[in-house]
Amino acid sequence: MVQAWYVDEPARDSRGPRHARPGRPVGLEQLRRLGVLHWKLDADKYENDPELEKIRKERNYSWMDIITICKDKLPNYEEKIKMFYEEHLHLDEEIRYILDGSGYFDVRDEEDRWIRISMQKGDMITLPAGIYHRFTLDEQNYVKAMRLFVGDPVWTAYNRPADHFEARQQYLAFLAQTA
Repeated sequence: MVQAWYVDEPARDSRGPRHARPGRPVGLEQLRRLGVLHWKLDADKYENDPELEKIRKERNYSWMDIITICKDKLPNYEEKIKMFYEEHLHLDEEIRYILDGSGYFDVRDEEDRWIRISMQKGDMITLPAGIYHRFTLDEQNYVKAMRLFVGDPVWTAYNRPADHFEARQQYLAFLAQTA
């Protein structure tokens, strides 16, 4: 089961768990109310996994690739790590399936507080369009992930503030409905 919790700000190193004091865990239902979806799959059989295929078909995830984030594999590693950790949103869903390694997605809750979601091998997450978020590796400094998209990939991140985008306005309306 995925683990998530509120984090303290700021921290010198983004890669630690950074639990708020006192600890404040976040459950799957609270993540769902934010529009964040999670599945636990068998990453060892991702190439022929009927459960993954079912999710892809139901959610129209037609495009995919695999990215490995570590110093030896990712060109411009330091620059990319900083870019991933900059608070931003996308105009489309962000879908990631961890095939190996681990890392953290941080998402903003309805009161603009950070929630850290620990992503381990087998975790698949969908972040809704318009949600402010960021990604960082953990202390292992390694993750291999499948990136999925509806249609052709769109890589554009809009750093905060980006409240003027329709995707952000739609997300805020979604939050208001789930409150």
